[in-house]
Amino acid sequence: MRPAKPSTTTCTASWLAAMAFAAAMTAGGGIVAAQSAPDSENGRYSMTPIPEGVLRLDTRTGTVTTCTKNGAGWACYAVPDERAALDAEIGRLQAEVEKLKGQLAAGPTVSGKIDEALPKTDPLKKAEPKVAEGDRKIEIPLPSDQDMDRVMSFLEKAWRRLIDMANRVQKDVSGRI
Repeated sequence: MRPAKPSTTTCTASWLAAMAFAAAMTAGGGIVAAQSAPDSENGRYSMTPIPEGVLRLDTRTGTVTTCTKNGAGWACYAVPDERAALDAEIGRLQAEVEKLKGQLAAGPTVSGKIDEALPKTDPLKKAEPKVAEGDRKIEIPLPSDQDMDRVMSFLEKAWRRLIDMANRVQKDVSGRI
């Protein structure tokens, strides 16, 4: 006796069940792979949308690139690394400090005494009002001729501007009436 041949309905149902199971495993496996992707696979880059396109972070190296879509496709450009510029500047300054320390150590030694006397007052500092000893009155220094010329020049310019402004207002008002 021959074994019974399965019906076509049973074969089709078994085949559909196997396909559904395979599809569920594939979809579920993709979700699991996306959640726990190791660095060696899809989890190397982290993408963040920005108005111009996408900001891409390489999680291995730490480099950041901006990716934008143009007529020919997507193009990614490295974002300038501020840290590299700062490290370079720190290195340059450290080398300069070492050079200056060497120059200072090799230079002549300075003793505590100098030949010339230091000025007692600052020559650029304005004179303070003085108090007369006997009368206890305050003496105020008068402005120099140069100071007076500057004040007069300022006042003349301000007066001319005021007259010009008044003339413009008068013309505007008379033109509208």
